[in-house]
Amino acid sequence: MDSQDIRTLLEAVSSGSTDVTSALELLSTLPFATESLSYATLDTGRKARTGFAEVVYGAGKTPAQCIGIAETLIAHQPAVLFTRLSDASSAALIEAFPVHRSWTDGRTVLIGEIPGQVFTGKVLVVTAGTSDLPVADECVATLLAHGADVSSITDVGVAGIHRILAKTDALRAASVVVVVAGMDGALPSVVGGLVGCPVIAVPTSVGYGAALGGIAPLLTMLNACASGISVVNIDNGFGGAMAALRILRGPDTQGE
Repeated sequence: MDSQDIRTLLEAVSSGSTDVTSALELLSTLPFATESLSYATLDTGRKARTGFAEVVYGAGKTPAQCIGIAETLIAHQPAVLFTRLSDASSAALIEAFPVHRSWTDGRTVLIGEIPGQVFTGKVLVVTAGTSDLPVADECVATLLAHGADVSSITDVGVAGIHRILAKTDALRAASVVVVVAGMDGALPSVVGGLVGCPVIAVPTSVGYGAALGGIAPLLTMLNACASGISVVNIDNGFGGAMAALRILRGPDTQGE
């Protein structure tokens, strides 16, 4: 149930087609509703509570578990997003649910209703290198699955600084920029110095030995010279996308 469903319920109370006691009982339990399976406890009230439905982290889950989770959640929400899926789980979901969209590089599958654009504003996802694309694809998939307007710029890292400078107009047209970078992790600081909108930095595990599996770019981003850059965890394209969605949603549209 989202804000429109709640509005419909309140209108039903106003018109007299639903009594106050029944409506109150539903609303009092809705934000904390769960569905229990033998291997998972699903947070079916998350959208009513936070504005965003539960997204399923697929790593470590069997194909059968993914299908069971999907069947349960789809009864409560129009679509279910899975991230970090194995090839077997991804194939099982695609076979079991004909209505879907998948992003192979991002290991992400959306089953159920494919949303149209919901949010005002545009998110631009920028990658420093082609090797950062799997993380960026997870970010783009998450944004599209939630109804955001998304575009991408690829392979514009600081080793060829003219490449990102040539994209200044596109950067400045964005409402939020998500920058995905490994190696030295310097690109978010450059972007943060070019735009006034929120910038979210996503470090990746791309890089040689001293990159330490993404720790080096993570530390660079945390020490960015440009003011106000937000940083999520290593390889967390999903987290970068959700941070952007919360910014787009703003403080007065929870549940929409």
